[in-house]
Amino acid sequence: MATVMQKIKDIEDEMAKTQKNKATAHHLGLLKAKLAKLRRELLTPTTKGGGGTGEGFDVTKSGDARVGLVGFPSVGKSTLLNKLTGTFSEVASYEFTTLTCIPGVIMYRGAKIQLLDLPGIIEGAKDGKGRGRQVISTARTCNCILIVLDAIKPITHKRLIEKELEGFGIRLNKEPPNLTFRKKDKGGINFTSTVTNTLLDLETVKAICSEYRIHNADITLRYDATADDLIDVIEGSRIYMPCIYVVNKIDQITLEELEILDKLPHYCPISAHLEWNLDGLLEKIWEYLNLTRIYTKPKGNNPDYEDPVILSSKRRTVEDFCERIHKDMVKQYKYALVWGSSAKHKPQRVGKEHELEDEDVVQIIKKV
Repeated sequence: MATVMQKIKDIEDEMAKTQKNKATAHHLGLLKAKLAKLRRELLTPTTKGGGGTGEGFDVTKSGDARVGLVGFPSVGKSTLLNKLTGTFSEVASYEFTTLTCIPGVIMYRGAKIQLLDLPGIIEGAKDGKGRGRQVISTARTCNCILIVLDAIKPITHKRLIEKELEGFGIRLNKEPPNLTFRKKDKGGINFTSTVTNTLLDLETVKAICSEYRIHNADITLRYDATADDLIDVIEGSRIYMPCIYVVNKIDQITLEELEILDKLPHYCPISAHLEWNLDGLLEKIWEYLNLTRIYTKPKGNNPDYEDPVILSSKRRTVEDFCERIHKDMVKQYKYALVWGSSAKHKPQRVGKEHELEDEDVVQIIKKV
C-alpha cells in the first residue's frame, strides 16, 4: 500500500511541476494514465488485509434508489439523516461520530429512497487514508450523491471532496465521454476526430494506449476530448452520477453570504437543525434521481395510485415494468393498455418495447 501511495504522490508532484502546454501534453497524458492505473490498484487491492469493506459498510441495497451523504466530519450529515428518515445516527460536536455506514429510508412520492450516512471523508481518502476507501466504494453504489458542506467553513471543502471522488472514478454531474474506443488485432492506433481537436493529438493517444499495453485500436472523437476522457473510457470503470451540493447551517451566515453561495450550480441551501428547506432538498433529490412512477390498473378496477412501480429513467419500457413486478410476467405478456403522456390515445395498445412516461397507467393483458 505504502509503495502504491508513494508512487501516486511522486506522479502528482511531477504533474504539479510540469508546465501545461502543447510540448508537455504527451508527457502529462502518460502520467495521467499511470496515475489512473495506480488508483485502480488502491480501489481493488490484491494484498490481504487492505481489501475488506469494513464493519458496517456492507449495506444491502434496498428500495427504488440509493442516495449517499458525503462530507467532511461534523458538517451535519447525521442530523440531516435523522430529520429526513427518522433513523438514529449519533450526533455530537466532536469529529468522526459516525464510524460505520448508517442506512435510513425516505418515503417520497410513492418511492422508497435509501439514504446512507457515510463516515466523514478526510483529505486523502482516495489514497487509502482514514476509512476513505470503504466510504468511496460505498458511494460508488449510489444513484445520487449529496455532498454536505458547512456554510461557515470555506467552499474549498467542495473542491477537496470532488478531488477525492474523482480520484476513485466517480464523475459528478457529467455525461460519459462521447468517444468510441475499440480494440483490434492489428493495424496500429487509428485516431480520427469529427471536430477540431485542441487537447489530444496522435502522439498523446499512442502514449496513453501504450501505458495500457494497447497497440491496435480504433479511436473516434465526436467532441474536443481530453486525455482524462480517453483514460476514463479505457479504464471502463467510471461511475457517472448526479450530485447535489447541500450547504448546511445557513442559519449561521448572512444574507449576502447566502447570495454568493447561490451562484453555485447544483446547490441546495438548508439548515438541518432548524429544518429549513428540507422540502426543497427532497424535491431536488427527486429531480436528480429522475425516477418514473407507473401506476398499475387491474382489469375491471381503478388504477392503484397509492403504490406506484418505480422505474429508472434509463429503463422504462413496458418490459422493464413487467420485470419489476415479477420476472415471469414477460413470459405471460400478450399486450398492454397505456393511459398517460406516453400514449397517443387513451388507452393505447402497446408492445413490450413501448417507453413509458412519469405517472402513466398500465394494464397488462396476459396470454390465455
